[in-house]
Amino acid sequence: MQRAIHGVMLTVARALALIGGGVLLALIVMTCLSIAGRHLAAALGSEAAQTLVPGLADALLGLGVGRVFGDFEMTELGMAFAIFCFLPYCHITLGHARVDVFTSALSDRVNRWLRLVAEAAFFLALALIAWRLSVGMSNRLRTGQTTYILEWPVWMPYAACLGAAVVAVVVAAYMLAVRMIEAVQDRDIIDEPGEAER
Repeated sequence: MQRAIHGVMLTVARALALIGGGVLLALIVMTCLSIAGRHLAAALGSEAAQTLVPGLADALLGLGVGRVFGDFEMTELGMAFAIFCFLPYCHITLGHARVDVFTSALSDRVNRWLRLVAEAAFFLALALIAWRLSVGMSNRLRTGQTTYILEWPVWMPYAACLGAAVVAVVVAAYMLAVRMIEAVQDRDIIDEPGEAER
C-alpha cells in the first residue's frame, strides 16, 4: 500500500516537474529570440543598414523584428510557476540541500526524529505559502489587477502557482506521514540518498 502511494506521489511530482521544465524551456527560447530580435532591430536601424539595404531593413523592421513584447513579464511569471513546479519532486526525492556535519555522529533513531521535525517544518512552511498564495489570488481576482505591459490578469499566474503549491503541500504531508512512521517504528521506509524504497 505504502509503495503504491509513494509511486503515485512520485509520478505526480515528476509530471509537475516536467511541466515546470517545459515552461523553463519556453522561457529560454523566448529570451533568446528577444535578445536576437533586439540586436537585429538595432542592426537594421543602424546607419550602415539604412545606407546599404534600406528597403530590406525597413521591410524587416515593418514585420516587427525586435524584442519580444512583454518578455520581462513573461519571464517573471513563468519563473515563479516553474519554481513551484519543481518543489514537490525535489521534496520527494530528498533533493533539498542538507548539512549533516553534526547529525552524522548521531544514532539512526535520533536522526529519524530530526528528519520528522524537518519534515514538519517543511510542511508548515509550504502550507503557509499556499495559504498566502490563495489570499493573494483572491485579492487580485477581486481587484481585477493586470500586468503593466501585457495587461494579463494577475490572478491567473497566482492560480497556477497555487495549484503547484497545493501539490507541494500534499507531497509534504505524505513525507511527514512517512517520517512519522519511520520515527515511531524506528525503521527507514525511504532511503536517504534518493527516491528508492526498502
